[in-house]
Amino acid sequence: MVALTLITFFAAIICCSWTKNLPNAPSPNIIIMLMDDMGWGDLGVFGQPSKETPNLDAMAAEGMLLPNFYTANPLCSPSRAALLTGRLPIRNGFYTTNARARNAYTPQDIVGGISKDEILLPQLLKTKGYVSKIVGKWHLGHRPQYLPLKNGFDEWFGSPNCHFGPYNDQSIPNIPVYNNSEIKAENLYTNLLPHDSEGLDFILRQTKAQQPFFLYWAVDATHAPVYASKRFLGKSQRGRYGDAVMELDYSIGQILKWLRTLGIDNNTFVFFTSDNGAAVMSGPNESGSNGPFLCGKETTFEGGMREPAIAWWPGHIKEGSVNFQLANVMDLFTTSLVLAGINPPDDRILDGLDLTPVLLNCSQPIFYYRGNELMAVRLGEYKAHYWTWSNSWEEFRQGINFCPGEEVPNVTTHEQKEHTLQPLIFHLGRDPGEKFPLSVLSKEYQDALSRISAVVQQHKDTLVPGIPQLNMCDSAVMNWAPAGCEKLGKCLKPPESNPWKCDWPH
Repeated sequence: MVALTLITFFAAIICCSWTKNLPNAPSPNIIIMLMDDMGWGDLGVFGQPSKETPNLDAMAAEGMLLPNFYTANPLCSPSRAALLTGRLPIRNGFYTTNARARNAYTPQDIVGGISKDEILLPQLLKTKGYVSKIVGKWHLGHRPQYLPLKNGFDEWFGSPNCHFGPYNDQSIPNIPVYNNSEIKAENLYTNLLPHDSEGLDFILRQTKAQQPFFLYWAVDATHAPVYASKRFLGKSQRGRYGDAVMELDYSIGQILKWLRTLGIDNNTFVFFTSDNGAAVMSGPNESGSNGPFLCGKETTFEGGMREPAIAWWPGHIKEGSVNFQLANVMDLFTTSLVLAGINPPDDRILDGLDLTPVLLNCSQPIFYYRGNELMAVRLGEYKAHYWTWSNSWEEFRQGINFCPGEEVPNVTTHEQKEHTLQPLIFHLGRDPGEKFPLSVLSKEYQDALSRISAVVQQHKDTLVPGIPQLNMCDSAVMNWAPAGCEKLGKCLKPPESNPWKCDWPH
């Protein structure tokens, strides 16, 4: 199958924004910094009033800001699977068919994980001598066959799941913290700080060994319950969430400073973004800001999927540049391969457009999936909603609100509302908050619908859904006895296997 490579946006960086070309240069190091539930509006450079992200703001001033950058899904696990495979969750299997348009992820009792049929970025980078490490949350399955070291990474310091807990009884096991193939401890709060030390050590070791490296820095301090070390507690105007952001900003500054100290900044491509929008349903003390955009995490409105993004590569990416072209997290997969001199796999579809000079000024489409349903599509400035849904009336009446203070009649619906025959279309340049749909009688609406409809049809014609990996749950597969637990005296006896279809309420 012919690969549809996804480089349109980054081709603009490579071909148009570099200050010089280095055709014979060694393969650059690659660092992807993926935040957890951090919103578009959490950075000073995007207008956050407290201005508590000086290092990220400086990173943008020294690199490229991407205001129109998207994740592949409004929830953590599917978006991470998309980044590392270069494929939409509907293709790589990180979705559920248990109910229509339901978000699914990898809690402790999930049976599945990343499919053995997928090829992950570190596996491909290894063919060119790259050494790869993940620091932070994995979230692509916690059973042994799904862990990072079984899927191309050489090193890992972090957790397989969200840092819920701690659980101090034997009915639910604690979330383990791994140091490579064995657990180091339990309880993420006390064992994953500071955020930068593991990354700094890895960078130093690979630099001394003259090995190209890939660092996937996927820290999760901004995921509720948010946490920060004592040095940063109480420092932010924004409460505990702001403390976590300030610490992450500091850690990012330390990593960039370290690259300069080692003299490898000109040979290291760094990209900063987030896995999905801020979790505004968690309240102001436990969540961030999505700026002017509607709703947040778990929804396919702009607040759920448009992400803060910065590309940094001194000497190559023009300082202080801003690129408004549409791009998404899956571009990082193919771009990393191109930078490493690796041909993308040709036996599968990668989500995007072929790289040709003719396409450099064209916008690629953005597909907004929620579970197994294509909810919306953006092309250029226009976004068409084929389905709308925030969360159910049942949850809403229990006080769970995915769009607090932002209810838009007939848009932020609490039932799954179909618009496939007459999509709601918004011009996101004039209306970034998705409050004023275009009149269906206008020529502007008809022209936008015609262009988007052609893109949707082409997408559906090439779509072969992967086998869903997030349908089945079983308490027996939880982290009862992870590798190394016997050394810590932390092994627990699992219950009998009794699988069931996972319940995904939203």
